[in-house]
Amino acid sequence: MSRLLEGRVAIVTGAGRGIGREHALSLAAHGAKVVVNDLGGNVDGSGGDLSPADQVVEEIKGMGGEAVSNGDSVSSWEGAQRLINTAVETFGDLHAVINNAGILRDRVLANMTEEEWDAVINVHLKGTFAPSRWAAAYWREQFKAGKPVDGRIINTTSVSGIYGNPGQTNYGAAKAGIAAFTTIAALELSRYGVTVNAVAPVALTRMTEGLGPAPETDEEREARSPRWIAPIVTWLASAESAGVTGRVFEASGQTLAIAEGWVRGPRTAPVEDPTLLGPVVQELLSQARKNSGMDGTPGGWPQPR
Repeated sequence: MSRLLEGRVAIVTGAGRGIGREHALSLAAHGAKVVVNDLGGNVDGSGGDLSPADQVVEEIKGMGGEAVSNGDSVSSWEGAQRLINTAVETFGDLHAVINNAGILRDRVLANMTEEEWDAVINVHLKGTFAPSRWAAAYWREQFKAGKPVDGRIINTTSVSGIYGNPGQTNYGAAKAGIAAFTTIAALELSRYGVTVNAVAPVALTRMTEGLGPAPETDEEREARSPRWIAPIVTWLASAESAGVTGRVFEASGQTLAIAEGWVRGPRTAPVEDPTLLGPVVQELLSQARKNSGMDGTPGGWPQPR
């Protein structure tokens, strides 16, 4: 097997279990030196245990790779800086940051607490921003010093954010924010030789096992294995992906697709009198594609009750 990541250094957040673990193992199998970041907390973000990250590090070393664990919180400004510094100080450089850490606090909007909102936004959205910010600053300094830069930021969004899923206003808002963050950061960082993309995974993990019906057959379980997400992340982390930026990829054991962002649909001349807008809006709606459902297909969005 040819190895895509020889000589490259990567950070994976939330890499102690599930999708993040698969990312770390795949990156290492392709030659990357990996910083395995994980607090080892519960699905709701409570608790902490570095042993899952340490176990992944041992797996990587057992296959002949190089890795180090890191237990900093990605939503901490100082912690995110230490995370970036861990890669540079341990392995001498940084080429890819895979922002994967996340928690769930699902609740319908009318029942959601401020703490449930803040916790999810903090881990997902700030936890994507903070490591990316420190990595971007590192690459900018490398660029200004005349050193070659071939950096990658790979974020984790979700179909819950880009298409919508009831009971997840906090999670979906964070994941939609990450998709927007991806496109804007891609525009900003291209001048330094850095690409920014995102992946919307569908897989059965600790975070998703209670969402929707459980798989009933081995074939269904295999289709929802988190291992199917790692190949596109591994490729995006490689030098081969240099021309790809600002994109969102959907990935699962059933499909690999590019999610197309907001586009301007049917349009008309502006209307000054709001009393005349009813039929105008209805005409525009009749021409517009319906919102996509969780499978990404236009028209699949559930109708409001």
